[in-house]
Amino acid sequence: MQVNPSFRLAYVPGVTPGKWVRVWAERLPDVPLDLRALSAEDGEAALREGTADAGLVRLPVDRDVLSAIPLYTETTVVVFPKDHFLAAAEEAELGDLAEEVVFHPLDDTLGWPAGLPGRPAIDRPATTADAIELVAANVGVLLVPQSLARLHHRRDLTYRPVAEAPQSQVALAWPQERTTDLVEEFIGIVRGRTVNSSRGRGAQPAEEPKKASAQRKPQPQKAGAQKAGAQKAGAQKGGPQKGKPRPSAGGRGSATPKRGKPKRRS
Repeated sequence: MQVNPSFRLAYVPGVTPGKWVRVWAERLPDVPLDLRALSAEDGEAALREGTADAGLVRLPVDRDVLSAIPLYTETTVVVFPKDHFLAAAEEAELGDLAEEVVFHPLDDTLGWPAGLPGRPAIDRPATTADAIELVAANVGVLLVPQSLARLHHRRDLTYRPVAEAPQSQVALAWPQERTTDLVEEFIGIVRGRTVNSSRGRGAQPAEEPKKASAQRKPQPQKAGAQKAGAQKAGAQKGGPQKGKPRPSAGGRGSATPKRGKPKRRS
């Protein structure tokens, strides 16, 4: 008994593949989609080691080994307790965090090439989830992509977008040496291709052009037959014929009827 292959899709925290999963199920119902929720670090490792066929990961990735298509860029927000002074504004600036303890978890996805703002914590939390717990304890604040702030939502915390902060890009990545038909199919789904325009196995085969049936060439008609045919066609159309004008209703050959003298009233 032959078992249909599955497509192994890894995705990292904050990424929601639901809309693409639904399209996959409609387009390739015979190929199971194996979803694997992994950490940001483990997501790229799964692609390099071949334990996932493709992944929704955060950039950067090793472009010498992986191909990647950027999908979208997230807004960066600062997470803090609801009674914090930052809650008074609709948007925060990096300068507003100068006196704040800003946590930098080991699984940070922003990079901070110019350095983290504010004051550093004594230790770096192991994960974003650990950093959220410290923020809830009113020890400091945390800068993360907005999807991670929503993922770790708590009633006692809120967040605001931060201007000029680094941003995180989400991309579809896969091993360069394993660009299979199923990978091409998923690429088409995330890019919004239709079934017929997709390059993967779900694409509908193009119809072969129908062979034109042999048609008999019309035989040339004789001059007399052509003239008779033309006259017959003119008669059928009901067009005017040359010759005597047709008499009108008012008299013989007259265009208008004769007017008589009006009768006198008795």
